[in-house]
Amino acid sequence: MTEDEMRKRLAVLKTEHRDLDAAIEALRQSGSTDQLQIARLKKRKLGLKDQISLLEDALLPDIIA
Repeated sequence: MTEDEMRKRLAVLKTEHRDLDAAIEALRQSGSTDQLQIARLKKRKLGLKDQISLLEDALLPDIIA
């Protein structure tokens, strides 16, 4: 994967992460009692966070101290 492709993928993942955050908050605000759905969304959000971290680490050069 090229650096440009990685940056595009990173942007997509960050957008999806924010969208999931908004969806979780909307469910809470609506008084939803579907805890299973909320838990699935949270799990997906954590997975996205891991992918985002991996891509960010790959894009940032190592700094020798």
